[in-house]
Amino acid sequence: MRTALLLAAALLASPALADTLVANANGVQVGADGKLQRFTGLLIGDDGKVKQVLRGEQLKLSVGTRTVDAGGRTMLPGLIDAHGHVMGLGLALSQLDLTGTKSLAELQGRLRDYAAANPDLPWITGRGWNQELWADKRFPTAADLDTAVANRPVWLERVDGHASVANSAAMKAAGVTAATKAPPGGRIENGLFVDVATRLIDDKVPPPTPAQREAALLKAQAMLLEHGLTTAADMGTSPEDWAAIRRLYEGRRLQMRVIAYAGGSDALNAIAPGGPTEWLHGDRLRLGGIKLYADGALGSRGAWLKQPYADKPDTRGLPLLTPAELKAQAGAAAAKGFQLAVHAIGDAANDMVLDTYEALGSARGDKRWRVEHAQVVDAADLSRFARGKVVPSMQPVHQTSDRLMAEARLGPRRLTGAYAWQTLDKSGARLALGSDFPVEHPNPFHGLAAGVSRQGLDDQPTGGWWPWERLSFAQALAGFTRDAAWAGFAERKFGSLEPGAHADFILVDRDVAAVSPHELARTQVVQTWIAGEKVWEAKPQSGR
Repeated sequence: MRTALLLAAALLASPALADTLVANANGVQVGADGKLQRFTGLLIGDDGKVKQVLRGEQLKLSVGTRTVDAGGRTMLPGLIDAHGHVMGLGLALSQLDLTGTKSLAELQGRLRDYAAANPDLPWITGRGWNQELWADKRFPTAADLDTAVANRPVWLERVDGHASVANSAAMKAAGVTAATKAPPGGRIENGLFVDVATRLIDDKVPPPTPAQREAALLKAQAMLLEHGLTTAADMGTSPEDWAAIRRLYEGRRLQMRVIAYAGGSDALNAIAPGGPTEWLHGDRLRLGGIKLYADGALGSRGAWLKQPYADKPDTRGLPLLTPAELKAQAGAAAAKGFQLAVHAIGDAANDMVLDTYEALGSARGDKRWRVEHAQVVDAADLSRFARGKVVPSMQPVHQTSDRLMAEARLGPRRLTGAYAWQTLDKSGARLALGSDFPVEHPNPFHGLAAGVSRQGLDDQPTGGWWPWERLSFAQALAGFTRDAAWAGFAERKFGSLEPGAHADFILVDRDVAAVSPHELARTQVVQTWIAGEKVWEAKPQSGR
């Protein structure tokens, strides 16, 4: 079990006062030409930035230069998750974890155990269940939760974050009755609340205190650093999240970098009413964009489709904004110079977002507007990303998690534009890759392996699912480094190890450019560095 050895001490450490030479490394990164580069070490200045990338040459070192022996380990630029939820991850680590439950009975058992272990919690909250992993694939109901816990409100979020189930006590506390109508963009079914309808309960759940938010952020940071992530794009930052992040940076307790996208127009106006912020806290934080939602998720049948669901023909999903509403909200943010990032999973939602971007002039200038997920796209619409200079922000692990469900939801003929990484890359679009944590595990090596293999951690299916959409290792690594930074207007600051860039890098236990996808997914991080300072190190394994 890998744990953080020196996190608290390192996060409070002062910047280096002399150059640092990191030598004897097996360096691997992607160059501006998209090709893999090899190097042997770095010379880092006392400002924490790269002075020189070494390729075997010997240097005459200045007095006081400290030397770090990488021990022949593979060095990579610090990895970037282009789409995650930092506060959501931290809060999930503090709640009931239902990830991987294989049946309703297992969910009920975990719920009973958690309630017994936490008798003083006024509300029991948790996340991570996925009915697609259960034999009958039936959504849970309020009655199902009541059999486990009936005397306290229970509110459990589906793995995708687009549906939650409440017990009767939670619905009573929220004032929801059989007569309550679902709001537009939402659905209510026997205690299951989908998309906009979740707000009926969410608004009654006691919000985290400032101290709880700070603790959650630190938990998230520890997990991300352990897995080699030095930067995350935070999709849906609230004013309360922003305030907690700022407090931790000011107290020098947060070292990872956060590219923040405000969660909607109200949050945007509360955090940065005049326009995008500058880079703050040593290029560790910036709010430069807004996150909006066009539809829900495929697993809860909230993704908005052009044709009905194959496995439920009475619905096409849930559009969360009308075309006019999306254009108005996106246009208002763009007029202030904010980058647009819109969640779109279904082909109808992607079509609407692309229409909106085209109408607002995405192809003019260097706007880098993004479609978050771009998951199920009409094949006829794939070329519109490159033509409109739109960034497909995609999560390779979603394909490996969702493939069987996607086949059931859509049928094979409608999957030609789904999870179409290689097609989009070849068309000239620039992919930004991530995990959507905590929807998926944040480990970026799972995403890299999925990207190059189209297989899950179980190495299935043989040969990969729709294997012509596999990425090369260079393409996948670029999506988690250079291109992810570019998608957040940060390419001059981090994402690659070049003179003038921050020395954010990791050392790992294998040559990731030379191993099988199976081994790539099991890569272990040995050290994580940010701005030339080591901020995380794995504890040595016993017996070594």
